[in-house]
Amino acid sequence: MNLSLCMIVKNEESSLPQALNSAKDVVDEMIILDTGSTDTTVKIAKNYGARVYQFEWCNDFSAARNEALKYVQGKWVLVLDADEVLTQSIVPELKQVIQNDRYLLINLVRQEIGAAQSPYSQVSRLFRNHPEVRFSRPYYAIVDDSIAQLLEREPQWQVGSLPKVAIRHYGYQPEAIASRDKYNRGVQAMEAFLADHPDDPYVCSKLGALYISLGQLGKGIELLEQGLRAKPIDAPVLFELHYHLGNAYTRLKNPPLAAEHYQAALEQQILPQLKIGAYNNLGSLQFNAGDLTQARTNYETTVKIDPSFAAGYNNLGMTLKGMGLLEDAIASYEQAVKFQPDYADAHQNLGVAFLKKGKVQKSLSAFGKAIALHETQNPTEAKRLRQGLQDMGFSV
Repeated sequence: MNLSLCMIVKNEESSLPQALNSAKDVVDEMIILDTGSTDTTVKIAKNYGARVYQFEWCNDFSAARNEALKYVQGKWVLVLDADEVLTQSIVPELKQVIQNDRYLLINLVRQEIGAAQSPYSQVSRLFRNHPEVRFSRPYYAIVDDSIAQLLEREPQWQVGSLPKVAIRHYGYQPEAIASRDKYNRGVQAMEAFLADHPDDPYVCSKLGALYISLGQLGKGIELLEQGLRAKPIDAPVLFELHYHLGNAYTRLKNPPLAAEHYQAALEQQILPQLKIGAYNNLGSLQFNAGDLTQARTNYETTVKIDPSFAAGYNNLGMTLKGMGLLEDAIASYEQAVKFQPDYADAHQNLGVAFLKKGKVQKSLSAFGKAIALHETQNPTEAKRLRQGLQDMGFSV
C-alpha cells in the first residue's frame, strides 16, 4: 500500500463529502478519526469506504492526529482536513514524488479561499509513514519538529516541495470562522503552549497574528518581536513574523515601520506564492503615499505570481487610473471581476473608469452589478452609491 489519507473530524457532514471525493481515487486507504460527531459525519465517511475510529477529544490536535497515524498502513501519509480538498492537477506530481526513496517530507502549497490577507500558505501535509514522524503543538499541529530531529540523526533523508497548489482550504470563509469560534479556540490552545515554550518563534508568529486579527495590537507586536529574538528561525517563520508586524504597524498608521517589515519579509527565500500578501500590502502603502510607480511594480508582481489574483488586479487598476492610464485600468478591473465575479469594489471601480471614458451604458451596467453585490455585502455602500448616481442624474 502506497498512500493513505489521514483525517480527524467532528460534525463535518456538510464539507466531508467534498474532501473525500477529492482524494478517494488518489489514495489506497482513508483513515478517519472521529472526535465526537453527533451528526452524520461517521456514516458519510463509511459510505466512502473509510475506516473510522473513535477518539475522545482532549483539546489537543496533535494528540488526535498522532492517534490517527496509528491506523495508517500506507508508506506515505496525506493529511487533509474536512474543509480542504486535494486539487486534481497536483495528482500526477504527487504520485511521482512519493516514488523517490530519499524524501521524508514533501511540503505542499495550500490556497486559502476567502482569506483576507495571504492567499497561499505552505503546509507539511505529505510525509513518509516513519515511526518517528509525529505531530506536535496543540493547535497548529505540525510534523516539522519531529522531521527536524530525525534529519539530525538520519541526514540521508531529504525534504522537498511541490510549487503548484495542492490543497484548497475553505476554513477562512467568514461563516466557517464564525461557526467554529476559530480564533478563540486558537488563542486558548496556543497561550497554554506558549507558557511552556516562551522562546518558540513559530508559536510567537501564529499567536501574535491571532492577537492582531482580534485587534489586540500591543500584545501581537510584543509577541512577534519576541519571536524575532529567538534563534534559530527558519525562513518561512521569519517571513511570517515580519509580515504580521507589517500588518500591525499598518493598522497603527505607521507606514515607514510597516514597509520596513514587509521588505524584510520579502527578502526571505520562500516560494513566491507565499509572498503575494506582502507585495500587495506594500503596494497599498506606496499607493497611499502617492508612489504610484512602486505601487504598480508590486501589484504587477502579485498578478505575475498568481495570474488569477483578483485583489491584485483591482489594486493595479486603481494605480493605473491614478496614473491617467484609463484603458489599462479598465483592462485590469475586468480581470479582477473575471476571476472574482462577486468582487463589488472592482465592479464599482470599473463603473467609475467607464464613466470617465464616456462609456455610460457600460458604466451603469458595472455600477448595477456593484450595487447588487453591495446590497448583500455592505448595504450602506449600496445606498451611498445609488444615491451618488441619482445625484448625477442616473438611475440604476
